[in-house]
Amino acid sequence: QVQLVESGGGLVQAGGSLRLSCAASSGRTFNSYTMGWFRQAPGKERGFVAAIWWGRSITQYADSVKGRFTISRDNAKNTVYLQMNSLKPEDTATYYCGATLKTPAPSRTRDVSWYDNWGQGTQVTVSS
Repeated sequence: QVQLVESGGGLVQAGGSLRLSCAASSGRTFNSYTMGWFRQAPGKERGFVAAIWWGRSITQYADSVKGRFTISRDNAKNTVYLQMNSLKPEDTATYYCGATLKTPAPSRTRDVSWYDNWGQGTQVTVSS
């Protein structure tokens, strides 16, 4: 099991930027985990935003955020980041990070049910 704590959310105007952080506390080496960011708006299902694989740190993005968001990890700090630029009102949601030790695959890392551990979420609100 790994404990995840997200931070960095807030209120920002459209076109602005935020950087989310997800700090992991685990007895396992952090770089063994594939990490994902998901988001959930009121009345909607939790959806994929970005993922970063263990080891080679392959990254994946949802089409809606490609070119605007960047996922990265600092294994020395047990932290994964989501840099969000050019924010839009439709990016408003609660953002969650997930972690798993399972072997990653391109389709699986986009699946919310594939992750074993979740943080409590951080709210991002983008005003128009």
